[in-house]
Amino acid sequence: PTARLLMQKLLKPFGESHTVKDGKEALAVVKAMWKKGKPYQLICLDIMMPRMDGHGFLKRLRQFEEECGTPPGKAAKVVMTTCLDDNLHIMDSFREQCDAYIVKPVGGAKLMEQLAILGLAEPSSLPAGHPKGRRLGSP
Repeated sequence: PTARLLMQKLLKPFGESHTVKDGKEALAVVKAMWKKGKPYQLICLDIMMPRMDGHGFLKRLRQFEEECGTPPGKAAKVVMTTCLDDNLHIMDSFREQCDAYIVKPVGGAKLMEQLAILGLAEPSSLPAGHPKGRRLGSP
């Protein structure tokens, strides 16, 4: 619950956000928001969740998006936020089409950097010298 509240606080400046307690609830909420015509742009996801772990959720999310005919580039951006930092979980997450992977603790700077890289936050959130933070015409 504490991690969910922290994440919600970090994301508050970007608009409305929702938290859920497990993977099955997450999938139900994603589908309900899709049906309302309000698909999520960003999903921050832990791997270790009850009832359906993050890997299972991500697989089902990508299947659902495909079944709905989501155009290329319009799928939800998924950021794995987890304490698991082993190569197996990291590689599995990217194979399952996550967009970013942050090892906990998730701080504001780490999250803002990933959101900027994904095009969901201003490039000014990136550390100095980061290639994606350069503006047109910058060296």
